Amino acid sequence: GRPGAAGGWGAKFTPERGRGVAGGFLIQQCSKIQMILHDTCCNFWPWGNIKLRFTLLLGQGLIYKVGVSRAREATFGAERIVRAVSGKYFPRKLAETDGRVTKKDILSFIESGQSKTSAPQNHPEPSTAKSPTVSKTNTSSKSKEISLHPGDELIEMDRMRKLIADHMVMSKHTSPHVTSFVEADVTNLVNWRNKIKSDFKAREGENFTFTPIFIEAIVKAIKDFPMINVSVNGDQIIKRKNINIGMAAALPSGNLIVPVIKNADFMNLTGLAKTVNDLANRARSNKLSPDEIQDGTYTVTNVGTFGNVLGTPIINQPQVAIMAMGAIVKKPAVIETEHGDLIGIRHKMFLSHSYDHRVVDGALGGMFVRRVADYLEQWDENREV
Repeated sequence: GRPGAAGGWGAKFTPERGRGVAGGFLIQQCSKIQMILHDTCCNFWPWGNIKLRFTLLLGQGLIYKVGVSRAREATFGAERIVRAVSGKYFPRKLAETDGRVTKKDILSFIESGQSKTSAPQNHPEPSTAKSPTVSKTNTSSKSKEISLHPGDELIEMDRMRKLIADHMVMSKHTSPHVTSFVEADVTNLVNWRNKIKSDFKAREGENFTFTPIFIEAIVKAIKDFPMINVSVNGDQIIKRKNINIGMAAALPSGNLIVPVIKNADFMNLTGLAKTVNDLANRARSNKLSPDEIQDGTYTVTNVGTFGNVLGTPIINQPQVAIMAMGAIVKKPAVIETEHGDLIGIRHKMFLSHSYDHRVVDGALGGMFVRRVADYLEQWDENREV
């Protein structure tokens, strides 16, 4: 209460006013009460100058902090504090202690956990009805227990799976995800790879997959749209100079790891192919160094490896975008020629681009994935590698 108000600092103290100010109104509105008492001397003498701070956690999930500088009304307030902490009434011994409830009384009662006398009828218990809403922290930290049925097997998550789970949940809580899709005709690209992969294998001793081709197209598109290669730091945007492409790799254990190709924009197609193969092989054999899975600025995941045509990948924080490359499938398609439209069999794939809508709007996110598709569709079949 304010000075001079009913039940306030300047008003004459009465039990009725004490109840009203010491928590009667607020306590009656609470479905849950959580009070923290300062470790000061709690001699609740009506005219003492004791500082009492406690926190009321209301059923609506709001937090009110109430401070009482002059604790004339604290005799009744102390009784309510103990009741909130232990769920019971404090035995009223005002007559025995000259109208005081001491710190010793309170601590003894909390330790004992019970009262020897019944609660007075004029002090109703705080409502224990469950509120429809609870605090956000409690909601996110507690999961609903799932019942087990006969024949079910309980498997403990390993450390890597726990880290992945936490990282994925954090990303969804951090970034509002939006996903744009583009279908690309990669017939020329498929024909070119089929033509050169045998020579590449003989010359380099390694397979030539589609992944380095996808990464090269993404790097070119990042140079065209550099605001995709950013991170968010509070209300600031960090525009990255380096283009470090993470490539998600599935492990034999079923877990996932994302090795990073540093400065991918400085590599030619042969260099990208060798780096991709090296990182993928060492990832599967658990031989990557910590530095090789850090500092990525954009990530690509090849869901087509598992026969998937589309995906909605989760952003790898603190990046702001990730692209999933779908499976390449043969489809009948309309082919425009100078003599008119024809129906032909074409190799097509979907590109799925998820991005952080805090800093990447639909125009930028959509144009970026379209540009990647353009680079793949316009592949030069006469290119040498």
